[in-house]
Amino acid sequence: MKFNIYVLTPKQIIWDCEVKEIILSTNSGQIGVLPTHAPVNIAVDMGPLRIDILNDQWLVAVK
Repeated sequence: MKFNIYVLTPKQIIWDCEVKEIILSTNSGQIGVLPTHAPVNIAVDMGPLRIDILNDQWLVAVK
């Protein structure tokens, strides 16, 4: 099962794809999001963003 993710900046969408899972940093720690995850509104913190694209191929973005 997959879901769509959009990574945004104030000016544009920089990533738009279908993924299996994402792991991101929040101000209260890291959170993993799966397709059946309950809806959540949370502030994203600076830190790594891990995206499971296909077959456990992970894309990692760090700033």
